[in-house]
Amino acid sequence: MAKKKEVTVEEKLRALYDLQLIDSRIDEIQSVRGELPLEIEDLEDEVAGLDTRVANLDEDITNLETDIKNKKNIITEAGELVKKYTEQQKNVRNNREFDSLNKEIEYQGLEVELSEKRINEYRVKIEQKKEVINQNKEKLAGKNDHLKHKKAELSDIMTETKKEEELLHKKSVEFSAVIEERLLKAYKRIRLNANNGLAVVSVDRGASGGSFFTIPPQRQVEIANRKKIIIDEHSGRILVDAALAAEEKEKMGKLFS
Repeated sequence: MAKKKEVTVEEKLRALYDLQLIDSRIDEIQSVRGELPLEIEDLEDEVAGLDTRVANLDEDITNLETDIKNKKNIITEAGELVKKYTEQQKNVRNNREFDSLNKEIEYQGLEVELSEKRINEYRVKIEQKKEVINQNKEKLAGKNDHLKHKKAELSDIMTETKKEEELLHKKSVEFSAVIEERLLKAYKRIRLNANNGLAVVSVDRGASGGSFFTIPPQRQVEIANRKKIIIDEHSGRILVDAALAAEEKEKMGKLFS
């Protein structure tokens, strides 16, 4: 049975730096995409809210129109009762019956007045709600137009970067496989805690690319020897020498060109 090839520290460092280059490019793509998905989500919520408000106002108007219809029926019924009681007054036998019918006629007259007052109030409310509906529909048209443009913008970005992003994720899996689980977890933890997402940085002009603190010459030699994983004591990032970084950048540039 063939013995599994042991991965050297240098190979791990190269894989880590390649993984960092890949993740940084994915970060860059997502940065270009920016807040668009969240903006679209917020706009969709606003559109849904306006749609609901317009629907509720339409329902209010329908209910008010039903109320107007009911009040008109009351007025019609009251008018018929007034005619009935007026006709009955012609055949009363005494003043008490006449006065009783007269009170009914007055009561129906008050019902008509109250119903007409309510109808006018309902009509005013309907006009007010129609005005609010028109305002909301104008807002809705603007929001829908804005949403359409944002979706088109996101679609264009997704189309432009989809193939590259798929390749990046594929290569990310490949390079991750070379790195032992403990080291990979450390890389991800460092990257998560870094503001710029950099877990692996190169030494440039004697200073760490993570903290920009000068690294002692002996430490620089150890980093250049690539015999062990060295962490920047100031930033907590993994360090690689400038020559390795340049080689891997050139290799990755050719890979994704």
